[in-house]
Amino acid sequence: PAPAAAQMATAPVVRGDLEQNVTALGTIKPKTYVDVGTQVSGQLRKVLVEIGDTVKKGDLLAQIDPTVYQTRVIGDQAQLENLKAQLAQQRAQLDLDKLRDQRASRLLSSQAGSQDAADAAAATVRIGEAKIRALEAQIKQTQATLDGDLANLGYTKIYAPMDGVVVSTSATEGQTLNANQTAPIVLRIADLDTMQVWAQVAEADIPKVKLGMAVYFTTLGMPDRRFNAKVVQILPTPETVNDVVLYNVLIDVPNTERLLMTSMSAQVFFMLGSAKDALLVPPAAVRPARGPQRGGARNEATVRVLVNGQPEVREVKTGLASRNQVQIIDGLKEGELVITSPDPAARQANRPPMPPRLF
Repeated sequence: PAPAAAQMATAPVVRGDLEQNVTALGTIKPKTYVDVGTQVSGQLRKVLVEIGDTVKKGDLLAQIDPTVYQTRVIGDQAQLENLKAQLAQQRAQLDLDKLRDQRASRLLSSQAGSQDAADAAAATVRIGEAKIRALEAQIKQTQATLDGDLANLGYTKIYAPMDGVVVSTSATEGQTLNANQTAPIVLRIADLDTMQVWAQVAEADIPKVKLGMAVYFTTLGMPDRRFNAKVVQILPTPETVNDVVLYNVLIDVPNTERLLMTSMSAQVFFMLGSAKDALLVPPAAVRPARGPQRGGARNEATVRVLVNGQPEVREVKTGLASRNQVQIIDGLKEGELVITSPDPAARQANRPPMPPRLF
């Protein structure tokens, strides 16, 4: 028995913690960011921030040359003042025309004036009223143009739309920006206090991942540091990389220490289950239970235990399983030796029959 036992590979039943998880690779990105662009064309006169600067909402970031827009505003204001002066003149003329119309009506009633003179005076009043309405419409139109040009003049100053950190710049001082087709991007602001991991989960594993599931990840630079978080979103549209279908799963994680940076790689572990202080054995020691009496139960199995130097088949109930360990719920005790080497009897039973020899 001793030589036979010596040829068997064994492992002790130990107590420990076990995690069953799905692994995936991911990329870390800021959860919230804004590409700050310009709404007007012109030369970029000043950029007041640099990459890495912290900004608050409303801070001045950059300025476009305002000369063209200032002249437009000045022209609109002058035209508006001119129209208001014409309106005042026309109203004074209307008052005079009304007095003349009243005088012509009195002369006509006393038969001291002609009908033609009275009609001409009345028509002059109506013409004056129409001119006033036309001038008022022109003033509204010019005011609208002035408001638009004032807005464009305001757009020459680019302000921060949110609190954050300047993470990149796309334009330099002196560069001419054309906003007629697409809004040119000047810089990007991101909130680095909350990062988001985009984990790519394989098609076979995505049914196991659920919203709100606990997850942790590590990075290449900090392999011993666990960042704990939860699944916040599972994108329904997959990506195909080298004929492999991958689904993006989004994970939010606080980053108050600023340890996580943009584009870092992450090894992500989705927690399917965990067991504390459990009995654990190597997967090689566990074999599925056979026989109709088992009914195909997934948690019923057999292990071979070394007792007094001889193998003994033991029925067990299993729990969680990882690549390196299997949880034993019932059937074994801590410290017992389980056999991990192949069972010669089972290998002989599974060997296909030899074909008949041909003579």
